[in-house]
Amino acid sequence: MTVLTTLENARAEGRAALFGYLPVGYPDVPTSILAMKAMVAGGVDVVEVGMPYSDPLMDGPLIQRATEAALRNGTVPADTVTAVREIARTGTPALVMTYWNLIDQYGVDRFAADLAEAGGAGLITPDLIPDEAADWHRASDAHGLDRVHLVALSSTQERIERAVAGSRGFVYAASLMGVTGERGVVNKDARDLVERTRKAGDLPVCVGLGVSNGAQAAEVASYADGVIVGSAFVRALVEAPDVPTGLKAVEAVARDLANGVRGG
Repeated sequence: MTVLTTLENARAEGRAALFGYLPVGYPDVPTSILAMKAMVAGGVDVVEVGMPYSDPLMDGPLIQRATEAALRNGTVPADTVTAVREIARTGTPALVMTYWNLIDQYGVDRFAADLAEAGGAGLITPDLIPDEAADWHRASDAHGLDRVHLVALSSTQERIERAVAGSRGFVYAASLMGVTGERGVVNKDARDLVERTRKAGDLPVCVGLGVSNGAQAAEVASYADGVIVGSAFVRALVEAPDVPTGLKAVEAVARDLANGVRGG
C-alpha cells in the first residue's frame, strides 16, 4: 500500500493518518525494528524509518541522543534498508527519513534501487530543497518512490509552490521553527501553513514537529491530512528500564495518538 492510498483511506474514514518516527539502531537494530512494529500494533498508519546521522540539523536532544547511541553501536545505512523491508512486510508503508549527505554517499541511484527492492514507499529529505533535487527526482521517478519535501512557517508562497511541485505522496509541513521535540502546545500558525500549502497544489499536507500526545494529535488532525510524531516514541524507548517495557510503552503512545487522530 502506498502512502497516498493510506492517506486517502484515512480521509474516507473521516480522520487524519498517523505517522510514527523511530531511528534505526536504538538501542540496537533488532529492537528498533520491534519498536517500529509496536507502533504499527498501536495504530500508526505510516512508519518513518530514521537513518541515523552524525550531524542532524533538525533533530532535538532526545532524538540526537538515540541516533548517537545507534551510531556508536555500529548502525550503518544498510540497516535502514533492512528495517524498511521488515516494516513493508507488515503491509504498512515505510518512508525513510534522513539527511541528504547520507544518500549522496550511499549513491543516489543505488539507494533508490535498494529502497524500492525492500518495498519502501519513499524518502523524506528535510535538508534537500527541490531546486537541488534533480538527481533524486530522476532516481525516485525511475523506481516509483515518493519524495517528500518540507515547507516551514518562514517559507514564501513561491517556495511552498516549489516544494509541492517537487513532492510526491504528500508535503511535510514543519509546525515550528527550530528542532524536533515535544511541546506543551502545537504552534497555532501550523493551520495557516497547511492552508497556504493546499493553495499551492492538491497533495495531502501532513504536520510534524511538536506533537506528543493524543490531545495535540486531535488538534492537528482537525486541519491536516496527517499527523507526524517522533520524539514521543523515542522518549518511550529511552526512558524505559528494559526492552519489553519500552516496546509496551511505544505501543501505548501509538494507541493514545491513534485515538487522537480518530477524534480529530
